[in-house]
Amino acid sequence: MAAETGNAQGVASTAHGATVQPVRVLRLCGGDSSDIAEAIIWAAGGSVPGIPDNPTPAQVVNLSLGGKSPCATVYQDAIDFAVAQGATVVVAAGNANEDAAAYAPANCEDVITVAASNRAGDRAYFSNHGSTVEVTAPDGGGPNVDDNILSTYNSGTTTPADEAYWYLQGTSQATPHVAALAALLPQRDPALAPADVSDAVTSAARPIASCGEDCGAGLADAGAAVSSVG
Repeated sequence: MAAETGNAQGVASTAHGATVQPVRVLRLCGGDSSDIAEAIIWAAGGSVPGIPDNPTPAQVVNLSLGGKSPCATVYQDAIDFAVAQGATVVVAAGNANEDAAAYAPANCEDVITVAASNRAGDRAYFSNHGSTVEVTAPDGGGPNVDDNILSTYNSGTTTPADEAYWYLQGTSQATPHVAALAALLPQRDPALAPADVSDAVTSAARPIASCGEDCGAGLADAGAAVSSVG
């Protein structure tokens, strides 16, 4: 998403000029939709009782999470707030090989819902799909470990340890590709609103013949999207 690039180590990122602001939304034993909603609001510059306001509100909110349920009002209200603040909200479609319309927050309004593609550019076998999906992005899902996404990681199991890299898969890996692209576009044209970012991402995507409309506009094309704005 935003790994330091050009330093002769690790991986190159999509938006190496961006910064990442991690927001923890789950406790040791899980969490509630309200916890996630408050994190969206806080990240976008809103106030959450008992927590100091965010001094650097996010321009993009990445939600690599979800569950099978309708879009809860608490989710939609938080997303509406973030979008009104100018933040683009990007959401994982889910990994159950089902219709993404059954999964929240992928089924909420005014988000970019992202399905996953394999190395061949087709839909990954486990990726959710359907009319709720806006776009698809690289994820892995092949038979070999190195078919997956090589990601920055940490070797610690209970507390942070050494920097590391690990091959990962799931729409949680596809979504940050699009979130990073959403961060690139305002660098090109700062006047872009979230709806403009979504339009640029989807308009520039390459159709996936094997998936059709189940994969949204198709495979995200960062170069084409960036070239289309500014």
